[in-house]
Amino acid sequence: MRLQEGPSGGGTQFGKALSSYLQENGINVVFELKDKDIDIVVLTDPRTYMSSVSFGAAEIASYIKDVRNDAIVVHRINECDERKGTKLVNKQLSLANSIADHTVYIGSWLPGLFRKHGYRFSIGFSVIKNGADPRVFAFQKKALPEKGKVKIVTHHWSPNKMKGWDVYLKLDKMLKEEQYASRFEFHYIGQVPQNIQTNNIIFHDACSDKTLADELDKYHIYLTGSMNEPAGMHHIEGALCGLPLLYRNSGALPEYCNGYGIAFDGPEDLGDALDEIIENYDYYSNKMSQYNNTSEKMCSEYLQLFERLLAQKDKIIASRNKKNFDLLQIARLKVLFFCLRAINRLGIH
Repeated sequence: MRLQEGPSGGGTQFGKALSSYLQENGINVVFELKDKDIDIVVLTDPRTYMSSVSFGAAEIASYIKDVRNDAIVVHRINECDERKGTKLVNKQLSLANSIADHTVYIGSWLPGLFRKHGYRFSIGFSVIKNGADPRVFAFQKKALPEKGKVKIVTHHWSPNKMKGWDVYLKLDKMLKEEQYASRFEFHYIGQVPQNIQTNNIIFHDACSDKTLADELDKYHIYLTGSMNEPAGMHHIEGALCGLPLLYRNSGALPEYCNGYGIAFDGPEDLGDALDEIIENYDYYSNKMSQYNNTSEKMCSEYLQLFERLLAQKDKIIASRNKKNFDLLQIARLKVLFFCLRAINRLGIH
């Protein structure tokens, strides 16, 4: 990947965290396929038409064929069509995975989803959860205010409506009613979908790192209504800051949030969930200090995985399907991803 500066999505945050951790542990990290002695190649996104992507599956296959045939390929999957209502992401992930020796999913919900739709991925796989930096998103115990309103917050880099806007608009309507308006505020940090009209949501510009952490510390409850979320980073950052979670029972959110707040199914039961988290606020506020989805934990699990794969390298290389790295397959990948790039430019996602 090409690391992006400023506020960005979870992929860039992962790249920054992992590359820094590996370098701190004496490992050389590069972002192009120019070196001839690369031991492990991590594919983070096969969509080479994205500005953040420096190379894709065809380029990796060429590197294995022409430069170093015993480099190990790890494919990290953090996407799916169901997340944003796209049409070709799952297909691209499946195509790219043909050259992977091992797959890392960021949530156990993902492999089940792909099996359900008949997509085949590498037999060897791991689930390594996302994590945020606790030095930045530092725990501070939260308490409900004795006077004034309970402040609810969410934040999203993506303006996609499936990030929970049916829920956020429901809360906006609820805040018209005195029973909620007198007790709650709802704040949204980040990019907003076009043509969204609200009356009772307080908006803030997207921000990141310490600025974001300082902003999150002003609130009492973290809300995420994201649908089919492969993992996400937003709720992790809120949880590490000590905010009890109101989270949608969808995608990988339950496996990240269970035990640290109250789940709801959608707009229809949001009010009940809000009442329940207020009633049990002290319990969950105390529990937040145990939340452990940190970048340190995530990165150490990747390093342990890399070490295990290198220790098994001979067996892994011997079990490869060599056809996935021949000229015909490389050409096929290049043509297919070229076509997919053209389709993307036409606005079909």
